[in-house]
Amino acid sequence: MSIPPHPGPHQPDPAQGPQGPQGPSAAPDPYRPPPEGQQPYGQPPQGHQPYGQQTYGQQTYGQPPYGPPPQPYQPYGPPPGTPAPYQTWGQGYSPYARPSSVNGLAIASLVLGVLCCVPAAGLVLGVIALVQIKKKGQSGKGMAIAGSILSGLGLALWVAALATGGLSGAWEGFKKGATEGAAFSVVKGQCFDAPGETLDGLTYDVDEVPCAGEHDGEVFGEFEMSGSVFPGDAAVSDAADERCYPLQDAYVMDTWSLPDDVDVYYFGPTRQSWRLGDREISCIFGNTDEKGTLTGSLRVDATTLDDDQLTFLMAVNAVDKTFWEEPEEQPEDDLSGYRDWARDVHDTLDDEVRHLRAHTWSGAPAKPVEALIKDMEKSRGEWAKAAASDDVDTFYTHYDAGYAFVDGSTTVTARKALGLASDPPYYDDDSSGDGGDSGSSELNV
Repeated sequence: MSIPPHPGPHQPDPAQGPQGPQGPSAAPDPYRPPPEGQQPYGQPPQGHQPYGQQTYGQQTYGQPPYGPPPQPYQPYGPPPGTPAPYQTWGQGYSPYARPSSVNGLAIASLVLGVLCCVPAAGLVLGVIALVQIKKKGQSGKGMAIAGSILSGLGLALWVAALATGGLSGAWEGFKKGATEGAAFSVVKGQCFDAPGETLDGLTYDVDEVPCAGEHDGEVFGEFEMSGSVFPGDAAVSDAADERCYPLQDAYVMDTWSLPDDVDVYYFGPTRQSWRLGDREISCIFGNTDEKGTLTGSLRVDATTLDDDQLTFLMAVNAVDKTFWEEPEEQPEDDLSGYRDWARDVHDTLDDEVRHLRAHTWSGAPAKPVEALIKDMEKSRGEWAKAAASDDVDTFYTHYDAGYAFVDGSTTVTARKALGLASDPPYYDDDSSGDGGDSGSSELNV
C-alpha cells in the first residue's frame, strides 16, 4: 500500500499553485492544529508503521530519537549538533554486580557434619539447603553437599555404635570421667595422706602414698549406694556403719593384729557429687589420735596368708562373729533369747571343730591346733548345757565355763605357731559392739 506524500514545511502544495492561498511558501505553524482529516506534522499516519528510512517532513522514522521525547511531544527532533544525553540504568538494576548471599542452612549443615554431634540434623539441613540454593540462586552448594556427606557418615557411625553397644560404653566412660573430675576416687588397698590433720569433716582430695611408710589412711573396702535422689548425710553415715564393719573383717582376717588406736572412717558422696552419679562409699582405716598416722599395711587376707593361716582364721572368726551377736538385754530379762543364742554358739563351735580337724596341718602348728580343738570341744559342751538351762543361775554357770575357753592359752599358743598375732585384743565392756565411733570424711565437689 502506498502512502501519499505530504508536503514538508518548505515545499509548495501543487494543488494550490506555487504560492498557495497564503502567499508564497508560507511555512506551516507547528503549534497550530492541522486541518481536519490530516495527521500532525512530523508523525506517520495512524495505523501504519514506518518502513526503513521513510521521511515525513524533517523527522526520520526508524531511528530512535536522541534521549527521551520532550513533553509535550515536539514534532521535530533536536536541532542538528545537539549532543545526546547519557543512557540511564533501568529501574531496579545496579551498575555494580552484587555477590549472592550464602545459604545459612548450608553453613549449619557443614558445622554439624564436622562436629558429628547431631548427624541426623546435619543431613536434613544439608538437603533443605540444596533446595533453597537452587530456588533462590544463593551460594553455599559445596558446603551443603559436604555437610550432608559428613552428617551421613556420622549417622552411620552412631547406628553402628548403638548396634554393638559401643555408645553405651562411651557414655559410661563419660559419666565416670565427669564424676572423677568432680570427686576424687580411692580404691581398696590404697594408702593416702589427707590434706587436713584428721579424717573428720570434708575432704577435697588425697595424695596416694606407699603403705610401707607412714600414712593417714588405708582403704579396706568400698560399696555403692542406690537411688536417684540423694538420701541425706545421715543415711550415708548409716550405710557406712552397717556395711563397712563386715568389710573390715574380710580385709583384716586376723582381728588380733588390728591396733587399738585404729578406727573406721569413710569417704562418702555429697549432694553435689550425687548429681554426677557418685554413689560410692570408701571404708577406711585411720588413727584415732588427732595427729596420729599408720605405718605399714593392715591388710591380712587371702592375698597375704598361707593355707594353714587362712583355714585357722576362717574357723575362729566364725565363732567370734557369733559371740558378737549376744543379746543386748541381761539373762534375767531375756532368758529365752540367751538360750537361743547359746545354741547358736554351740553350733558354730561344732563347725569350727570339724573344719580344724578336716585340715592337714603342716609342721609346728599341728600339736598347738590339736590342743585348741580339744578346748573348743569342752567349750561346745558347756554352751549346750547353757542352751538347756531352766533358770538364770544354771545358765550363768555354763555361760562362764564356756567363755573360759575362748581366747585362752591354747588359742595364743596356736597363733604363735601359725605366725599370727598373739596378743589378745582388749574389749571395752561399755562398748556397744559396733567397733567404736566412726568418723566421716565426705567427698566435695
